[in-house]
Amino acid sequence: MIKRVEVDDPKAGEFINKEFSDYASKNDVVLNYDDFCFIEEEDGKILGVINGRAYYDEVHVNDLIVDRSCRRSGLGSRLVSIVEETYKNRGYAKITLTTFGFQAPEFYKKLGFQVEYVRENKDPKLSKYFLCKAIPS
Repeated sequence: MIKRVEVDDPKAGEFINKEFSDYASKNDVVLNYDDFCFIEEEDGKILGVINGRAYYDEVHVNDLIVDRSCRRSGLGSRLVSIVEETYKNRGYAKITLTTFGFQAPEFYKKLGFQVEYVRENKDPKLSKYFLCKAIPS
């Protein structure tokens, strides 16, 4: 029977980690697995969050969200930068992420991300951008 569980379910997490590790090992690939979450907080209020997962040779950003009051302040750039600095010289080659047309493709391009692919949608705001940036050494 298939059932839905919380994303951070410890039993599911243990299974995922073990199976990913075993499969990578069997294929002579270093898993290099590391979840991350960085926040900017002021007076107990979260102003920005970036989270994701590093594995194999890439760091994938799942979410980058900046409070409306802090947009265009440089906080988003600083959050991306802390990820770059954290994973520099640790065996990771690139940072990857996706964003939609109405979100931030131009923001990421200004940070040096290259568009690898755009999955076009009849509503351009919902076209999905797949971006990548080399992690500087």
